[in-house]
Amino acid sequence: MEISGNLNLVGYGLASIGSAIGVGLIFAAYINGVARQPEAQRILQPIALLGFALAEALAILGLVFAFVL
Repeated sequence: MEISGNLNLVGYGLASIGSAIGVGLIFAAYINGVARQPEAQRILQPIALLGFALAEALAILGLVFAFVL
């Protein structure tokens, strides 16, 4: 029995799991903050979206590296 494949994709799988956990934590903190102080929604929403964009950018970067390297 021979195992064939690419270890880069294993690394990408781990990176995507980390990104998914990060996005979950970002939005959990956002929902918690808005639930505690609804008037702070305007301040917290751009911060949450920026955090989401950065976490997803790292996942996309991991995907690029998985195929390039």
